[in-house]
Amino acid sequence: MSLDFNTLLQRYADLTVRVGLNLQPGQRLLIRAPVEAVQLVRLITDRAYQDGARLVQIIWRDEQLNVSRLRYAPRDSFTEFPAWQAKAIEEYAAQGEAMLAIISPDPDLYTGLDTEAVATMQRVERQYYKGYMEHVVRSTMNWLGIAMPNPAWAAKIFPQLPSEQQMPQLWATLFRLCRLDTPDPIAAWETHISQLSLRSAYLNTKQYAALRYHAPGTDLTIGLPHGHIWKSARDTSQRGIPFTPNLPTEEIFTLPHRARVDGVVTATKPLNLNGALVDGFQMTFAEGRVTTLRASVGEEHLQRLVDTDEGARFLGEVALVPHNSPIAQSGLLFFNTLFDENAASHIALGRAYQFTLQGGEQMSDGEFAQAGGNISIVHTDFMIGSEHMDIDGVTEGGQAEPVMRAGEWAFSI
Repeated sequence: MSLDFNTLLQRYADLTVRVGLNLQPGQRLLIRAPVEAVQLVRLITDRAYQDGARLVQIIWRDEQLNVSRLRYAPRDSFTEFPAWQAKAIEEYAAQGEAMLAIISPDPDLYTGLDTEAVATMQRVERQYYKGYMEHVVRSTMNWLGIAMPNPAWAAKIFPQLPSEQQMPQLWATLFRLCRLDTPDPIAAWETHISQLSLRSAYLNTKQYAALRYHAPGTDLTIGLPHGHIWKSARDTSQRGIPFTPNLPTEEIFTLPHRARVDGVVTATKPLNLNGALVDGFQMTFAEGRVTTLRASVGEEHLQRLVDTDEGARFLGEVALVPHNSPIAQSGLLFFNTLFDENAASHIALGRAYQFTLQGGEQMSDGEFAQAGGNISIVHTDFMIGSEHMDIDGVTEGGQAEPVMRAGEWAFSI
């Protein structure tokens, strides 16, 4: 089946509204999007209103303006942030409205710029968005992140292609990985979500005390708290609205115990830290905390990340992704977490999702931390899985059971 670009883009908008957000009649929708995404945003807005949205509003952004700021603004200005914007976003979230973020990354955006200024600007932004993140980790609202190609990103992924072919190739790849080239993309996604849900349901019955990881450069044990919940593609907001927070998605994930992570882990893919690249890195954990780290590229950015606050040195998420996932099998490195995290099993430094613990959404931060959850203003995933990774689930009695072998599921559903 061969479909033209405009048809596929319309399908992308429909999938965003109907599967990702599952927008409900009468809901408001707030979209944060790059200025390059005008055509896509208009299609999403049309579909949202056609499906009953009460109001759709947009906050535009242009990442090149951050580059201008970093080059020319006074050094003492990077602690400033438009508080009105953070308050508006938090207000939408608190009321349980739908939230869409369209990302369009340039992996090399901040290359050659003042790393200290970049770190300060990003830290201040996270602090202002802390209130919004409190709603994300508690699933107060239905929210979604999707991607939008841009020329710099396309050139990074497909450097071997002539420049005029790079953007069409990235769009074609995105459409394929989002199953938009199938006869009925929404039906295809419902089937995929159901299959992932069976995996998470199985692991929820096991209630393992820990996971053990073995791979070249990795020998790691991650404890799991009592009452942890494995989640898959679909979550449910506190208003009872099922939604799919990432498109595409191939993962199932849960809550690691903040204080029970020990061993060494080696990343298997580079990490793009908001425009700063980190590659070839390894971390050592003891009693949950990162004690040492090293990286062949961008070590200073990784160090600044874990120094953001105390919780940035602890894990907030553990996720399983089979090596035969469509994104992994594409053979591409996307230099972006939304895609790369769905190509490999991964873990995340920083804030834990409270909906991954029984009763967690109703807990205070203190209660959640006491139960094993991690609190931080950051949440940064990095990829550790490969076709060489074995993962065992450890029962309360200490028995090891295979969860993954050679990067693939070791249990049937």
